[in-house]
Amino acid sequence: MSPMSVLDELHRSVTECRRCPRLVRWREASAKKPPRRYLGMDYWAKPLPGFGDPAARVLIVGLAPAAHGGNRTGRMFTGDRSGDWLYGALHTAGFANQANSDHREDGLKLSDCYITAAVHCAPPGNKPSLTEFNRCRPYLVDELKIFSHAKVVIALGKIAFDAFLAAYQETGGVIPKPRPKFGHGRSLDLPNGQLLISSYHPSQQNTFTGKLTRPMFQHVFALAKAALNE
Repeated sequence: MSPMSVLDELHRSVTECRRCPRLVRWREASAKKPPRRYLGMDYWAKPLPGFGDPAARVLIVGLAPAAHGGNRTGRMFTGDRSGDWLYGALHTAGFANQANSDHREDGLKLSDCYITAAVHCAPPGNKPSLTEFNRCRPYLVDELKIFSHAKVVIALGKIAFDAFLAAYQETGGVIPKPRPKFGHGRSLDLPNGQLLISSYHPSQQNTFTGKLTRPMFQHVFALAKAALNE
């Protein structure tokens, strides 16, 4: 089976998943009672598969879809403020053909970049449970195997950082000692040759408060770009 076929099969498995009853109820309930601004819109209301270039050398790991963002549009980081920040930074760095990400048919394409998440369903309060993380981790493990050729991994937020390290370890990866600590803009050379870069998540909690600024966020992707050119 070709790498593209393996990825397509993984995406199908993700989309059909119903392993977590709480998340199934939440994602479907969010679609039935949307905010007024989204009334009348058809919601995806299923798990979100990864999105991007199958040959990507940069792998981005987020936390989980937003109830009225990705859960509505059916694409990672699409239809919410976090997505505006992420795709804006990717466009600036040359990984995306446009800065906006509104819906699945908006023409957005990624080059040399692939986006996934620690959990593929929208969770209540944006907080998956430990059990839900564990149930979803096999998908991330499979993606790490498919993208073993990737040179750079960017973890958006400490939770995604920890989720990546757990999945990385399950693929046989060795975690350096002392255990790596999360910090915005911090880079770590992993034993498998990949560069792990950690970043604050572009959530409104971080962007509205100024904890994460656009120059800070763009710097992360500049680091990734520089690593590809080495």
